[in-house]
Amino acid sequence: MRSSTVDRSLQGIGLCTLGYAFLALQDAVIKWLVADYSVVTILFWRSLVVVAAVVLAGRLRLVQRAWRSPSRRLLVVRGLLSIVAWVLYYTAARDLTLAEMTTLYFSAPIMVTVLAAVILKERASGWQWFSLLVGFVGVVIACRPDNMTDPLPIVLTLLAAMCWAFTYIQLRQVDEQTSVLEQMLITNVVFVICMALALPWAHTPSPTPAWLGMLGAGLVGGIGQFLLFASFRRATATLLAPFEYTGLIWAFALSSLVWGTLMDTSLMIGAGLIAVSGTLAMIFGRHASQDVVGAECSVSQPLYPATADMQSVGGAEGLGVQAPLEPETVEHRR
Repeated sequence: MRSSTVDRSLQGIGLCTLGYAFLALQDAVIKWLVADYSVVTILFWRSLVVVAAVVLAGRLRLVQRAWRSPSRRLLVVRGLLSIVAWVLYYTAARDLTLAEMTTLYFSAPIMVTVLAAVILKERASGWQWFSLLVGFVGVVIACRPDNMTDPLPIVLTLLAAMCWAFTYIQLRQVDEQTSVLEQMLITNVVFVICMALALPWAHTPSPTPAWLGMLGAGLVGGIGQFLLFASFRRATATLLAPFEYTGLIWAFALSSLVWGTLMDTSLMIGAGLIAVSGTLAMIFGRHASQDVVGAECSVSQPLYPATADMQSVGGAEGLGVQAPLEPETVEHRR
């Protein structure tokens, strides 16, 4: 392998790992906020930040392309399903540690294997079913059924993972010319509209520090997404797949540093089995036209719309990313 290729791969791995650190930080900020403020209020401001950032990057032409996208209706449905997943996930966050909720979230790629076989009629190999079994055992161990006093938060998190698994399957049906920025715009506009409609009934007054925290969660999450996109410009999906599970390490570290959570053996074993399962499923689930990358990246679309419709995106050069990008296997988180 040429030195330049190795260097780009190492850059991709570094950006990928850093991206999952920012996404874990986003979850930590929101978990901190949901103790005192409604999920609806938090998601409204978080999604508004993402919409503003995407529109700033793509300008008016991005909005026009998103409005004309042949996958617009599918992405609206996906946005509604994602709302259900987010509400379930962060409602459970009030009672679960950051490490627990992140571990259970990573069961989503395992569920994708089953749903792809049932809905898309994709034939799973023996290795994929083996990886599914390993992941199931990991989830059971992580849930610690022998010590379970209140199963509701765990059930809510697993239901959220199931909803996200459905959204990954939906992405297989998105038009190939619909860019990731268009997907992000449509999905988050659905979030903003639905959360705004729910605010009169679910709003909790937020002082300035909390309000800034909600905006910060959107900003941190957006940075994490951008770093992931940049990483997939430098390394293949298969190479980066195992590094998705560094998200577990970041979540464990933040859970310990911020909340002083002690990691018990069963949770760590369960997280390890889920990581092994997801990595095996990604590797053995690849085929010629589709690189499947766990809970984050699952479909091949360009990051930006077609060259003729886009202007340069300021600041991208700092990470070596130029707009527009060639089609890559990237998809934003949740």
